[in-house]
Amino acid sequence: MTAKQVGLRYLVLLGLRWLPVGLLIPVFVLLALERGLGIAQIGSVVAIQGIVVLLLELPTGGLADALGRRPVLLVAGVINLASLALLLVADSMMLLGLSYLLQGVYRALDSGPLESWFVDRSLAADPQADIETGLSLGGTTSSLAIAGTALLSGGLVWLGPLGPFSALTVPVLVSLGLSLVGTVALALLMTEERPARGKAAFVASLRGVPSAIGSAFSLARRSRVVLALISVEFLWSFGMVTFEQLMPVRLSEVTTMAGALTGPVSSAAWGAAAAGAALVPVLTRRLGPRWTGFALRIGQGLAIVAMGLLAGPIGVIGGFLICYMVHGAANPVHAALLHRQAEGEYRTVLLSLNSMVGQPGFAFGSIVLTAVAAWAGTGAAIVAGAVVLAVAAPLYLVKSRPNSSEMEFREPSQSGISLSQAL
Repeated sequence: MTAKQVGLRYLVLLGLRWLPVGLLIPVFVLLALERGLGIAQIGSVVAIQGIVVLLLELPTGGLADALGRRPVLLVAGVINLASLALLLVADSMMLLGLSYLLQGVYRALDSGPLESWFVDRSLAADPQADIETGLSLGGTTSSLAIAGTALLSGGLVWLGPLGPFSALTVPVLVSLGLSLVGTVALALLMTEERPARGKAAFVASLRGVPSAIGSAFSLARRSRVVLALISVEFLWSFGMVTFEQLMPVRLSEVTTMAGALTGPVSSAAWGAAAAGAALVPVLTRRLGPRWTGFALRIGQGLAIVAMGLLAGPIGVIGGFLICYMVHGAANPVHAALLHRQAEGEYRTVLLSLNSMVGQPGFAFGSIVLTAVAAWAGTGAAIVAGAVVLAVAAPLYLVKSRPNSSEMEFREPSQSGISLSQAL
């Protein structure tokens, strides 16, 4: 398979992975409110996912590196289907919490394998493959997928109930169907060239998981750059609560049409994120990846402050759209910086280490910021989250120690540079 074919399959599978998410983003908070939960209870439910990912992220990342990315992603797909099926009928905090517990297992298994497969297969087919552009296209694809189904989610809610399902539950039902399609596509399109494994090889692979985890921690200990990047992920994830969880509440405070607007606004936001991701090659060529990351993090913090302080739906929605445009650009920049610090054999587990700190960051932010919102108001909670997110900006400028053995990040050339060259 050529690098171009790998890239095409990656984009197809990535799009299918994020289509169901776009249906859920606009409705989850409103659905939980409809089912009787308070804003602080919703924060606690969401935190369950982060705690589960914290416990499982590294073991599942090591499992993907040891056993193969395809089988781990297929298992993840099945667990995701179970989580969504439960969300359809969950009418209590306990059942919603169980759904999010399963979602945490899914996220831990799903975090990293597809991206690692794309990078490794691309470089195997062409050592000069431009992974930065591939990751940027991936960011654009996932953002467009979410934008499309977020708009569909609003339309489904507008159409009203379907049989026993309320209007806000219908998008969950459609998300379940799309997730099934995505899991089948993984089985058909994702191929790995791994030798046949008997029982002894399987056991040996499992024994290799602790070694993979240890290697990721070792890299973080000896590399100031890796430590800085995963610290960015924690602070960034804490601040993400502002626009993923608090924005619908903030919008409901400034307009009575929040339920009808959330879907179209989310769609427009992810369209803006796609545009932001498409600008990454231009930004990194002009500023360099590290300064691009710095500027984007400051810009996103300012946009979130606007979302929390400006009056009226136009101000809130305007800040939200700018925030997501910057968010779409920041994701591939952060991913490329991390990949260039990864050792190929343990690539997935390093991505899992990054995600591991991100999930509890979001969980902690969910608990803290929803409590602040209940005590001091949604606007105050949003501004507090923006400050935490922006504090991460200088960490992108951290360099390796002079005369040390840790890996030094190298700026890619204008035409692109392979990971093997960077290392």
